[in-house]
Amino acid sequence: MKRAALWPEHSLPAHEVPPPWPGRHVRLDGTLVHVRETPATGPGAEPALYVHGLGGSAQNWTDLAGLLAGRLDGQAIDLPGFGRSEPGPRYTIPAFADRVIRWIEHTDRGPVHLFGNSLGGAISVRVAALRPDLVRTLTLISPALPFLDFRRSLQGRMLPLLAIPRGERLAAWRLAQFTPEVAAQQVMEACVADLTRISEQRRQEAIDEIRVRYEAAHHAAAYVRTFRGLVGSFLRSYLPGEGALWRQAAAVRAPTLVVGGRQDRLVDVRVAPQAARVIPDSRLLMLDGVGHVAQLEVPRTVARAVLGLLGEPSSPDAGAGESGTGRDMAG
Repeated sequence: MKRAALWPEHSLPAHEVPPPWPGRHVRLDGTLVHVRETPATGPGAEPALYVHGLGGSAQNWTDLAGLLAGRLDGQAIDLPGFGRSEPGPRYTIPAFADRVIRWIEHTDRGPVHLFGNSLGGAISVRVAALRPDLVRTLTLISPALPFLDFRRSLQGRMLPLLAIPRGERLAAWRLAQFTPEVAAQQVMEACVADLTRISEQRRQEAIDEIRVRYEAAHHAAAYVRTFRGLVGSFLRSYLPGEGALWRQAAAVRAPTLVVGGRQDRLVDVRVAPQAARVIPDSRLLMLDGVGHVAQLEVPRTVARAVLGLLGEPSSPDAGAGESGTGRDMAG
C-alpha cells in the first residue's frame, strides 16, 4: 500500500454541475439494463465502468464521470432492481458480479477502468479477482467489504428486517410513509458529511430519482434482498472458503485506488485502510470531513486521485501529481 497522489487541480475541467448523462436500455440475457453514458472529450480515451451502491443508481456518478471524460469513456449501469433496470432473480454479490462481467463481455469494452462505491465496491472486488482480464484499474470508494460491528453503520438499524418473513413488505410500508423530498433528505444526511457541498440541482435530481423508485413495485424487495445478501457475504467472509470477499481482495492484481471518508456513517471507517492493506497494488486516500459518497461530495478531489493513478505508468508527465502529503492522505 502507498499513498494516493493527487493530480494538479488545473488539469480538471472548469467547475460545472452537469445534468445526469443520457441513459438508454439494453437487453442483456433477456433483462433490460439501464446505462448512462458519458462520452469521452479527449483523444485516446479508455473505457470505464461505474457501479453504484445499495439503493443508488448510475446517476451517482454524474460529476466524477464528467470530470474524467478527458481520459475515460464512461458507462454507469443500474444494477438489477435499482434505478431504471428491471429486477433480477438474485440479489447477492456473486449474482451482481456475474451481471457486471456479462455487461463488460456484452459491450466488448474490456478491459475497463472499474469503479465501485459501497456495494458496488464489493461487487467490483469480486469482478477484479475472478476476471483480471476485464479490469485495467480498480477504484473503490467506501467499499462495503466485511466488518462485523454493525454498531458502526446506520444500516445496522435494518438488521431486524432480515429476521422478519417477507421483510420487504414492511420495508415498502415504511418507504411509503415518506415523501420523496423527505426520503432524499434522509439519504443525503446518511451518506454526506457536509450537505453544503450538495447543490440544489443535485438535491432536486435525487428527489426525482426517488420518485422513480417509488413507481417501481420491486424496489423495496430488491433493497431488502440485496441487504440480506450483503450481510450474508460479510458473515461468510469470516469462514473458510475461496468466495470470501477479503480473500478475493487479496487476489486482486489490478492497480487499485481506495478512497474512504473519515465521517462515513454506513461503512466502518476502518474498512478502506484495511482494503488498501489487503489489495497488493493499492493506493489509499482518506478524506477528512467526507462521508460515504466521496464521488458526490468531493468529486474533484476523487478525480485528481484517479488521474494520479492513471498517470503512474512511465510517461513524460508521470510524476506530475502532488506527493502523498497533507491531511487528505493516509498511508
